Amino acid sequence: MGLTRAFLCIEFPDNVIKEIARVQEIVRKKKFTGKVTELENLHLTLKFFGEIEEFILKEIRERLKRVKFEQMDLKLGRIGLFSHNKNPRIIWIKVEGKGVWELQEKVDDVLADLFKKEERFMSHLTIARVKYVKDKDDFLDYIRNIRIRDIEFKVNRFKLKRSELGVLGPVYTDIEEYVSEDIVK
Repeated sequence: MGLTRAFLCIEFPDNVIKEIARVQEIVRKKKFTGKVTELENLHLTLKFFGEIEEFILKEIRERLKRVKFEQMDLKLGRIGLFSHNKNPRIIWIKVEGKGVWELQEKVDDVLADLFKKEERFMSHLTIARVKYVKDKDDFLDYIRNIRIRDIEFKVNRFKLKRSELGVLGPVYTDIEEYVSEDIVK
């Protein structure tokens, strides 16, 4: 049996995806080497497992069924960048709302003896990856001045996904979906 590259995530409704597409078009107007995240791949990662064996994947699936959570009211926040040695690498949009932090902690708790707890969880979605930009300061200013529309949305599920890396980028497929208690009732 081979290894499965897997992660847990929250996906977004259409109105959020449309706003991200709008922002990505603005980002594309500034010259950089890299790529924007494909709209079908947009998600907020709750936990990345990496390459795991089938018996661990089965255990994760079973344990996640014990995670109880209510529907969350979330909203898009500000845009930002992760940099490495002052070189911009990731352009992201913050996802705000208390529920996502609580859900991530519950996931960590139920998987505590299998995986290390997240030390630096940041509720965000990656909208672009940057390999190179000539004028870093100008690029940073440009990105930081992009305004994100105030979009609020509800989330009542999270997914366990498989990630297969290909030449055209990752391909994600659903393994299992977990819904909030208010949906189950």
